[in-house]
Amino acid sequence: MERIVDIATDGMHLSAYRGFLIVAKEREEVGRIALDDVHAVILHAHGCTWTGNVVAALAERGSPIVFCNTHHSPVAVTLPIAGFHAQGGRMRAQWDAGRPLAKQLWQRVVKAKIAMQGALLAFHGSPAAGAFDLIGRRVRSGDPDNLEAQAARRYWPALMGPAFRRDRDAAGANALLNYGYAVMRATVARAIVAAGLHPTIGIFHANRGNAFALADDLVEPFRPLVDALVVSLVGQGVDTLDPAIKRRFARLIAFDVRIGEEMSPVSVAAQRLAQSLARSFERSIPDLALFAPPARAGWETLTRALDPFEDA
Repeated sequence: MERIVDIATDGMHLSAYRGFLIVAKEREEVGRIALDDVHAVILHAHGCTWTGNVVAALAERGSPIVFCNTHHSPVAVTLPIAGFHAQGGRMRAQWDAGRPLAKQLWQRVVKAKIAMQGALLAFHGSPAAGAFDLIGRRVRSGDPDNLEAQAARRYWPALMGPAFRRDRDAAGANALLNYGYAVMRATVARAIVAAGLHPTIGIFHANRGNAFALADDLVEPFRPLVDALVVSLVGQGVDTLDPAIKRRFARLIAFDVRIGEEMSPVSVAAQRLAQSLARSFERSIPDLALFAPPARAGWETLTRALDPFEDA
């Protein structure tokens, strides 16, 4: 089973030995995990060190290392140079894709995100949920009306309360969101490289300083899954990250979502989305494998109350 490895203790040292990721403190081993089982490493502690061998071993397996700041927001990610066997051809198709195709792809991503937001609000019985179906149907190619932002302005107050402001540098719920998004971003970035695509070349995000623009594009429909868990945790009085809460976020990659008639874990859904994007570039047809919003039972599973014995 793939696992998220979180490094939150200062002064840790990461190395590779005989197929294992070794975590040590002051030269004493404190933990190990098979490298083949590592989905991603999230590092947001001070004074940590690592060997070149462990970075190379993780890269060979397509497992990113995500470096976060003190607010748990990603600031850097390592990914392998080589990915899919036909990487060169797919990257060329990605680079050569015209703006009309990119705009149509972005339209589908925004529609999927807004549908997820509306479904989560409906699950919570919010009166604002009804507007999201209409907003989603109004999204045009490239979202020139910026309906994604208009939906966000309705979404956050309805979900988190009128006093809430999304601030990547704030504590509390914002820090929880940052961490959850880091997990999802790593999952999507890994899937993008495995599909033979370049994470810098986005379909919408195009900041010159953003090396993971495409990951920021494709992660959008996954964000409401994080939002759902954060709302649940805040409702249970959780406003800081501890090992048990981080494990809750890590398990999001195993949450099942529906793509067509099939159920797939989020980690597989990210892979299918990235592969479908690669085929869209190759065929010049906007055909993305996007998952449907969870049914009520799915939201209930995702947001179930903390079990005091679950992570003991």
